[in-house]
Amino acid sequence: MLHEFLTANRADLIERCRLKVSRRPSPPPTASELEHGIPLFLDQLIMTLQLEGESEPLQSLEVSGPADGNRARSDIATTASEHGADLMRRGFQVDQVVHDYGDLCQAITDLAFEGKVVINVDEFRTLNRCLDNGIAGAVTEFSQQHDRAISDKRDDALNERLGSLAHELRNLINNATLAVAAIRKGNVGLGGATGAVLDRSLVSLRNLVDRSIADVRVTAGMPANREVVSVADFIAEVRILAALEAHSKQCTFIATEVDPTLSVAVDRDMLFSAVGNLLQNAFKFTRRGTCVSLSAHSVGDRVHIDVADHCGGLPKNGEETMFAPFVQGSGDRSGLGLGLMICRRSMRANGGNVRARDIPGSGCVFTIDLPRH
Repeated sequence: MLHEFLTANRADLIERCRLKVSRRPSPPPTASELEHGIPLFLDQLIMTLQLEGESEPLQSLEVSGPADGNRARSDIATTASEHGADLMRRGFQVDQVVHDYGDLCQAITDLAFEGKVVINVDEFRTLNRCLDNGIAGAVTEFSQQHDRAISDKRDDALNERLGSLAHELRNLINNATLAVAAIRKGNVGLGGATGAVLDRSLVSLRNLVDRSIADVRVTAGMPANREVVSVADFIAEVRILAALEAHSKQCTFIATEVDPTLSVAVDRDMLFSAVGNLLQNAFKFTRRGTCVSLSAHSVGDRVHIDVADHCGGLPKNGEETMFAPFVQGSGDRSGLGLGLMICRRSMRANGGNVRARDIPGSGCVFTIDLPRH
C-alpha cells in the first residue's frame, strides 16, 4: 500500500526534496523550512492514507481536509499555512511555495517508478487531494502575509508623512498665532520683526498646502489639467509672492524679463506648486544677504524655468539624492524633505522634468524643463 511505501522511504523522499530545493535559484533553505515543510506534510499524507484504509475513512478528512476546495480546518491546512508564512517572511516568491509541494509529488512518482511500485487510483486521488489542499493553504497564507506586509509598509510611510506634516503645520500655526497675539496687544506693529514672523509663517503655510495638494493629485494618478500658460505672465505673478518671501528671509530676489511669446501647456496649479517649492528651497538655503533669481528662456522646443541661489554649492552626488523622499541636505530640518520629490513627480506628469546643477563654491540652479507650446 502507498502509506507503507512512503513510510519505508520517508528519509529518501525528504532527501530528494532537499536536493531539489537546493538546486533552485532562490535563497538557501533553512532548517525551519526543511523540517516544518515537506517532512510534516509527508507524515500527514501517510496518516491520511492509513486512516482511509481503515474502517472509518472519513476521519482522514480531519488530517487532510475535504476535496471540494473549501478551506476547512485540518492538520495539513494548518501546517501549510505555517509553511507559506515562513517562506514569505524569508523573502521567497509564491512560486517557491508551489514548487515545494510539487517536489514531493515528483519525488514520490520517481521513486515509485524506479522501484516498480504501483499506486492505485484511490491512493493517487488521495495524494492529489492532500497536495491540492497543502498548496492552497500555503499559497493563501503566503498571499495574505504578503498583502499584510505591503499594507504595513504603506501605512508606516503614510503615518510618517502625516506625522511630519502635522508637526510642521502645528509649528507654523503656532508661530502665526503668537505673532497675531503680540500685534493684538498693541505692543508691536505689522511692519516690525513680529510682523515679519507672521508673514513668514503664512507664506510657509501656503507653500506647504500647495505642495501637499500637488502630492495628493500625483499620487492618486489624477490627470494634469493642462492649459496654455504664458510664461511671462506666470513669472510676473510668482514675482509678487516671491518678493514677500525674500523680504522675510533677509535676502534679495530678482526675476528677469521673459520673452512674451513663450508659453507652455501645463497644469497651472502643479507648475505654481513646483516653482514655489524651488523658490522656498532657494530662500531656505541661500546665504543671508545673497540673491535668489528666477528666469525663463527657450532651448529649442523646450522651455527652461531656472531658480538659482547662493547656498554655497551642493554636496557630492547631491544632484540626484536630493530628489529622494525625506532627504534633507542641511542642518535646517524644517520641512518634510518631500518638496523636491513632489516637484519632480508633478512636472513629469506634465511631460517635463526637474533637475539640479551645482555651481561649486557659489550655489546651485534648479531647472524645470517643459515642452514649449
